[in-house]
Amino acid sequence: MDEVPTGERRIVVGVDGSPASILALRWAGRLVPALGTSITAVTAWQMQIAFGTFVPLDWQPEVWAEQTVAEAVTKAFGGDPPCPVKTITRQGQPARVLIDESDSADVVVVGSRGYGGFAGLLLGSVSSAVAEHAHCAVLIARG
Repeated sequence: MDEVPTGERRIVVGVDGSPASILALRWAGRLVPALGTSITAVTAWQMQIAFGTFVPLDWQPEVWAEQTVAEAVTKAFGGDPPCPVKTITRQGQPARVLIDESDSADVVVVGSRGYGGFAGLLLGSVSSAVAEHAHCAVLIARG
């Protein structure tokens, strides 16, 4: 588990590689000068176990998560992020991971809709859960 130094001010951003999570990273970048914080981009993954599903034998979720968060940071900021961006990948349900990370954050920023769920909903299950249970302010970025 990555430890956050005591007293470090940070913005936690939920990242799944979706356009909404890229937008969330960009919003976090806009908040950095005003809040004097750093950015921690967080990607969570979990094994889906359900009847009739197939997980490729060569799937390496930690590698996938690391690539996803790195690509998202590059898409959001190119080679010029507003501050050093720390990346964290964790196994677990995305909303729970972000809520846990909110314990040591000033703000959590999430996109309104990620890759999961039903298209057309205004708010996804992860952003809804984070907004309801986070231990700090939450910004939900909407394109």
